[in-house]
Amino acid sequence: MPIVSDRGCLHGRGWLRHGRRCARPLCGDRLESPAGARFAVRAGVLADKGVISVKGWMRGVRRIASPNFDARPAGERISLVVIHAISLPPERFGGPGVIQLFTNALDPDEDPYYATIGHLRVSAHFFIRRDGELIQFVSTEARAWHAGVSCWRGRERCNDFSIGIELEGCDSRPFETVQYDVLAALLKRLRRRYRGLEIAGHSDIAPGRKTDPGPCFDWGRAGIVAPLQQGCFDKSQSDQ
Repeated sequence: MPIVSDRGCLHGRGWLRHGRRCARPLCGDRLESPAGARFAVRAGVLADKGVISVKGWMRGVRRIASPNFDARPAGERISLVVIHAISLPPERFGGPGVIQLFTNALDPDEDPYYATIGHLRVSAHFFIRRDGELIQFVSTEARAWHAGVSCWRGRERCNDFSIGIELEGCDSRPFETVQYDVLAALLKRLRRRYRGLEIAGHSDIAPGRKTDPGPCFDWGRAGIVAPLQQGCFDKSQSDQ
């Protein structure tokens, strides 16, 4: 299930790795949200009209500003999208936990797990709920705190040059069709705004200690070729 570290990153655990990818669990039956058709239509609108402004905000989507961001290094080119998965409380969907986490508003009395993560300061640029709702927390021009200790193609500190997208999900259950539709539409828009974007999972930029988006994530259904792992960690780093 996804858990949260104290280094501003979201990650999963619990599946034995064989080579580059995790052993695939029994992901269960796919459960479609009754709101799926409504948001599938929105995905088409997003692909056609969801323009990202010069200030990094996507038009026509829900915006909840997170305080957990800062400026990217001067002159840094955005060149990577990182796909994550998260559920709060773990393996439970539809509640306000993720929004509360990204806005520093978790109530430790609401769930025992929240007492262990309430001090964290993390965020992502976008969050796609199980019903396909898309929420933006941080401008794409700013640096969200989603990747943590990470490396891609020999470059560390992936937050500096990446955009983070969280999908509401976990390691043991399949994602919804509408989530893939919205993700594909969002990626289409991001690629129009930022040329030459690569796409990776959190497990690809921090192998060995991150598993999300998890073994139930189907790269092909989002129109993505599964990335060849380009992390740059040795074994001692991966075990931290």
